[in-house]
Parts: sequence; C-alpha cells; structure tokens
Amino acid sequence: MSIDYDLASPGAAELFESLRAFGYDLPTALADIIDNSISAEAKNIWIDMQWDGQGSRVLIRDDGKGMTGDALRQAMKPGSLSPLADRAANDLGRFGLGMKTASISQCRCLTVLSKTKASEPALRRWDLDYIANTGTGEWRLLKKMDLLSAADQALLAPQKSGTILFWDRLDSLVGSAGSDDEVAQKHFRERADAVKHHLSMVFHRFLKGRGSIKIHMNGREIEPWDPFLEDVDFTDPQSAELLVADGEKVEVKPFILPHHSRITADQHQAAAGPKGWNAHQGFYIYRNRRLLVAGDWLGLGMQKEEHFKLARIRIDLANSADLQWQIDVKKSRARPPAALRRDLQRIARTTRARASSIYRHRGKVIQRQLGDKQAFLWTHLIKHGKSFYKINRDHPLVRKVLDGTEERAPLQALFSLIEQTIPAPLIVINNAETPDAFGQPFEGAASELKKAMEAVFDAMVEGGRDKAEAARALLSMEPFNNHPEIVTAFLDEVARAAAAKR
Repeated sequence: MSIDYDLASPGAAELFESLRAFGYDLPTALADIIDNSISAEAKNIWIDMQWDGQGSRVLIRDDGKGMTGDALRQAMKPGSLSPLADRAANDLGRFGLGMKTASISQCRCLTVLSKTKASEPALRRWDLDYIANTGTGEWRLLKKMDLLSAADQALLAPQKSGTILFWDRLDSLVGSAGSDDEVAQKHFRERADAVKHHLSMVFHRFLKGRGSIKIHMNGREIEPWDPFLEDVDFTDPQSAELLVADGEKVEVKPFILPHHSRITADQHQAAAGPKGWNAHQGFYIYRNRRLLVAGDWLGLGMQKEEHFKLARIRIDLANSADLQWQIDVKKSRARPPAALRRDLQRIARTTRARASSIYRHRGKVIQRQLGDKQAFLWTHLIKHGKSFYKINRDHPLVRKVLDGTEERAPLQALFSLIEQTIPAPLIVINNAETPDAFGQPFEGAASELKKAMEAVFDAMVEGGRDKAEAARALLSMEPFNNHPEIVTAFLDEVARAAAAKR
C-alpha cells in the first residue's frame, strides 16, 4: 500500500540554531520571560545576572502559580500553543515560542525548575550542545533533577509555588571571555543597565498602582518609567478616542508633555527615556498594558523631528488584535491596520501641531504673560526674511554694564561681534545629530547660577525696582525660571538679610 505523504520532522539541532536568529537582544529576551511570569500571576520577579566569564549565568525567578511536570513539559515544546487559539484576556503570550526562543537566543543551555502549591518541583532542560552531539536529530528534553546542584534547587525551596529559569553558556553575551576580562565584564554590566531601563519602560503600568508587581534586578527594585508624565502637573492629556476596525476596539489617547521650562532638570532628564527625547516621540502601543512599541510614527509618513518631541500618543490594544496589528514574536513591533491609518494620521497631526506650538513658542508665551521685555537675554529678529539674534540691551545686567561704562563703543563692538558670529550652522548640525546632548543653562554649576542671579537682582534694584518686584521678575526670567528652588533659597537669604538690618 502506497503512502501519500512523507514525514518531514525538522532536526532538533538545526531548528534550534535557526530559532536563535529571531533577533532578540538581552532586554527584549528578558521582557518576554517576564510576560510569562505576569501571566502566571507572579507578584515578584527576581533577575540575577552573575558574572564569571564563560561561567556567567542569568537567573529569572518568580513567585507565580508555577507548573506541574506535565505542564512544564508542554510549556517547553516549541510552539506550545497556537497563535490562533483563544487566550485569557490578561494573557501576555501569543505564539507559544517566547520562553524558548527568547532564552536560547542568549544561552545554549536553558533549565527550568517549577512547582505549584500542590506538586513537587519539576525540571526540564534544553541543552543545545547535548542535542547536537547526539547526532540523532531527536528532541531530547532532559528532566533529571540532579542536572541542577542542590544549591540551585534550594533557590525555589522557600516559596510555595513559582518558577526559576537558568540561562547557562551565554555565548551571545559573554562568548569565550575569561572571568578576569575587564572589557567583557564592563559590557556585561552595561547590558544589565540596559535591561533595567528597558523593563522599567515596558512594564511601567504593572509596576505602579493597584495590584502592582515588583521586578528586582540584581537585588534592587526597578522603578517604573512613565513616558507620559501623568503625575506631573503641567502634562497636557488630550481626550481619548475609541477607534474600531473589524470589530476590534482601540483606545487612542494623546499627551502633550511639558516644556522643559515648566519641570525640574531631574524630571526633564528622566522623561527623556532610555533613548532620548527625540527618539521617544510618537505612538506607544500597549497590549494588555504591556508596552510593545515605545515611540514610533508607525509608517504614517511622519518623521521624528525636534519640534515634535513633546508629542506622545498611547494606543491600547487587546490581545485579540495581534494578527490585525501584525504583532511579531518578540512583541517589539506592530503595524496599524489599513482601516485605522487615516484616523491615526489625523490624531498624530493634531498632536504634533499642538506639541510644536508649545515647543516653538514657549518663550513668546512666557513673555506675553509677563509683559516684561527684560525676561530674555537674547531677542529674535527677522530681517529680509532671515533670522538674527541680538543681545537684549534692556536686560537689567546688560543695561547696568552699559550704563557703567564710560566708553561704550568697545563694548557695543564686542556685543556686535558676538551677535554676528553665533555658530548657527554648527548648532543646527549638532542639534540634528544629537538633539539630547545639549546641556541646559548652568547645568551642574549651581554656584555660578547663584552669582549670576545675585548680579541680575542687584542690577534691577539699582535700576529702581523695589526688592519684591525684582524678586517676582527673577522667578520669571530665563534661565532662572528653570531653577525655582535655587531662586527661592536666594530670595529667602535676601529677605533674612533685610530683616536683620531692620
């Protein structure tokens, strides 16, 4: 009797090597593992990156509900669940590949130890070198408990339930480096920092609020990074819209972040995120509150530009929209369906216009509100369609210097020379290449800021303003308005000195 088909089972060694090339890096791989811990209802997740050259390891442990031996065996199968299968509404998985592909992208030996409240610990291991050396092509999933040392097994003992992953032979991260290789060790530490920043961003909505979880990295709790600064007073959230495509509902909510003059230097630096202000503008796509895409204009015909860096837009998807949004295995890419592109373009343009307006005209808004032409050291002029910048001769300190100089001509010539030789082309190039590398005025120079503040304050008082009026002006004058705590401390000193004289 003839058979109408051939069995074409893939060789285990060959397929595993192919699966390693999915494109994970260390942060995205660990994020995929944490998805499983969250789906297992863990409240605590511990990540330990242990340096020892070729003996370096990564351990990921959680206190979730764990798995029995049968459940663990199923979970270790590549493609353990079809992406077409119905999942729980809060499930962060999709392809049944994450734990395996994420792990073996970083290591050649993956061991998983797990237990439930009602079962004994169970162990399973994929060892790529062992499988290759057998030469049989068989999918040999090892399961003897003595594959782990007693010390490793004891790590799960204090918990009623939970799971721990051991990544050994970290060829992608460590290679053949020795334990005394300082360059390799530095790289290892830098990647650990990258993991911390990535996880604080991807899981920030899980790390705060009701029912929050905790992620511990090398013994320290990871703090959430909120890209929308929702706890900052000057953030401007816009109205949310509910869009529908093929029966799937999507919530879109834009946020206009505050201009740097309205938040502290620490807040501004933190809000820049792991990749900087410019890189993090755009749409943020969440699936079950888990961040997939962190700042992207989604191929909607818009570029990332300096003037739009205050625009960030949140999109919330259900896990039933994965195919519609082309979510990839790594959960790091998404593309909007054609039916929503026009609405998303409209929302993006409106948000970008609002952000650009704040960014470009913040200085003019401040000046109009204050009605004080002395607030800025530089003035912007347009002559014959071209932009020029001049030193503001009405600035209190400039006026004091001019009034106190008998021969004004050399000083005016110096001002003119400074104005005419501003390296505008170089500034434009540097700003385009590294927009977040520019230091803020008096950054890290509090003593110099205070001296400048004192000089301007004295100039205003000598110019006829009373001290209360000069104090109000100082609080609204650039760049002092960016350092309200230092201005306030200085004004307190002035007030105490005045009281002592009385």
